[in-house]
Amino acid sequence: MASYKLLSYDDGGVIKAGIEVDGFVFNLASEIAFHGPDSGIDGSSLDTAIRRWNDLKPILSKIANSPSTRAKPLDDLELRAPLNNPGAIYCAGANYYDHAEEMGNPIEKDKIEPLFFLKSGSVIIAPNQDIRLPQNYSEKYDWEVEIAAIIGYEGRNLTEENALDIVAGYTIFNDVSARDVGRRTDWPFGMDWFRHKSFDTSAPMGPWIIPAEDIEDIQNLSLKTTINDDVKQNGNSSNMVFSVAELLVSLSQQLTLKPGDIVPTGTCAGVGSFQGIFLKPGDQITMEVEGIGTLANPVVQGD
Repeated sequence: MASYKLLSYDDGGVIKAGIEVDGFVFNLASEIAFHGPDSGIDGSSLDTAIRRWNDLKPILSKIANSPSTRAKPLDDLELRAPLNNPGAIYCAGANYYDHAEEMGNPIEKDKIEPLFFLKSGSVIIAPNQDIRLPQNYSEKYDWEVEIAAIIGYEGRNLTEENALDIVAGYTIFNDVSARDVGRRTDWPFGMDWFRHKSFDTSAPMGPWIIPAEDIEDIQNLSLKTTINDDVKQNGNSSNMVFSVAELLVSLSQQLTLKPGDIVPTGTCAGVGSFQGIFLKPGDQITMEVEGIGTLANPVVQGD
């Protein structure tokens, strides 16, 4: 079967879904109309199409093997975030041993369970779009390269043996963080994850979704973050505390994972806060994940 990538792109100000094959992008809605005319799948956006993953996946195989419509070269398109209106974003916190160590909190896995927090879907931005640092909000904006699992099937009470079966694919996620606003002294609850993690443009994502079956071993992928010309993060997903499967098992014991949900799986060592380095206007962030691609974003001053 021919390999493919799922993506979203700008077409005259309208975000459309596309399927990339051999460097060319085919409009997903048009291809579904040809290869699955009776499917009833709304291919106008990847957000709507992926919610029908069970029916969409076999059609995608047909498209990849024999696309039927006119294509545009990938390099000619302005990509958008693959998903712009996800069901939910469930982020895993402190899920790499080396990142926990740099925070001064070495982890003993047998004594803990996975930690999650929610990130707002409204803060997602596309590859090459500006990360706008809000004024008068934080003085310590930071980066975190992450592998994000995109859910394709409903999952409840999963096991480690079947958890990865619900994953449609993987993308790159930058969990931009405001380090100095997370601690609350005006309330007795300690950490405010919402202020820490959700603010405009704090979720760059992309450049596309790689089908899960194209990733041979999700627990052995290199991750790298370069700020300008300096490599800041250089890790491997083998260093995760809880594997992707274990994270999904934990979440599914609490709630039903649904198609279109996003699960960023934590970051490796090398974030800025423990180097005394933070994002500033003029920075260029480039994140690479083996087997997935490159996500790049400029940093500018926001309002």
